[in-house]
Amino acid sequence: MNSRPYSSPGATPSLTDTVAENIRRRLIDGQLRAGQRLSEAALSEQLEVSRNTLREAFRILAKEGLLRHEPNRGVSVAVPTIADIIDIYRVRRLIECQALAQAWPRHPAHKRMIQANEDARRARDAGLWLEVGSANMAFHAGIVALADSARLSRMFSDIAAELRLAFGLLDDPEYLHAPFVDKNAHLLELFESGDAEAAARTLEAYLTQSERMVLSVYAGRME
Repeated sequence: MNSRPYSSPGATPSLTDTVAENIRRRLIDGQLRAGQRLSEAALSEQLEVSRNTLREAFRILAKEGLLRHEPNRGVSVAVPTIADIIDIYRVRRLIECQALAQAWPRHPAHKRMIQANEDARRARDAGLWLEVGSANMAFHAGIVALADSARLSRMFSDIAAELRLAFGLLDDPEYLHAPFVDKNAHLLELFESGDAEAAARTLEAYLTQSERMVLSVYAGRME
């Protein structure tokens, strides 16, 4: 996994960076799936940018491991491996559990966690499981934001995109996402009560369960 190029928080993103972030967001939201081929013509028209700008954005995302370019075959969305998934969860435990354990319970980022959990509940009640998955990613981005580190938040954005690609390989998004709506609510309760250490321990167990679910179903597809 490669990190994206650093830019200072106040810097104005270039058009290429904006296009890359747009595609990255589509990956995180589950709009693009692992292995999907990307049409340069269609995407440049949708995003209203030149093909040269789009190619530069593709190069950025390829360096991050999110896209893959094959000579004479074009650009496609990367397919995570089992090793990728294990590494993603290792990094998630390091980042998220520490951010939760050390944060102030009324940190402003906890409002993002509240909103994401409310969005997940509404999507679950409507049976919109891809939206539940997007809300779950937003919830965990809120946890990372508790660390007040722009670098960690950028890193998590890359990880979230890779993780969503792995989720997209599974055929049953309800099985994958449904259990974690209430688990997120429980984490939020622990955190808001001031027991950040208990919240961090709970999150570590939660991430281990999530990893096992993903690996189990993923391994079954590979047989």
